[in-house]
Amino acid sequence: MPSFIRHPKDFWTGIIFLCIGLAAIIIGRDYTMGTAGKMGPAYFPTILGGLLALIGLVAAVRSFFIEGEPIGKFAVKELILILTGVLLFGFTIRGGGLVLAVFCIILFSAFASTKFKWTHGVALAAGMTLFAVVVFVKLLGLPIAIFGPWFGG
Repeated sequence: MPSFIRHPKDFWTGIIFLCIGLAAIIIGRDYTMGTAGKMGPAYFPTILGGLLALIGLVAAVRSFFIEGEPIGKFAVKELILILTGVLLFGFTIRGGGLVLAVFCIILFSAFASTKFKWTHGVALAAGMTLFAVVVFVKLLGLPIAIFGPWFGG
């Protein structure tokens, strides 16, 4: 890392935000902008992309002036576990239903923590599953199977 970057975490966070924000602006150029009173499909992503790019620019510039800690090790195991949970959610939501999908994503994501305990992880997954069923299926009325065809639902 060059010596003029005094806060590497802020620098790289700013670069990531800047790139995502600029990408949203560039992608939004293909759609009509509209006005503030009658927004087109490009209005929302362009405004948010501009704000995100501005935040990224501020963070990157600030990293040259404020002292900060270096970047730690890259958490490969944790990244793989969380991505596995997300993929399991996608694969199980139709066949297994909301209960299995939410339980899988919460348990795999919790397992990525260094403070993971099975009892706490299962309790969290059960609680979040119940919460998801109540909010999304019962209160909002979304057409998601609670138990999918794999379980006779």
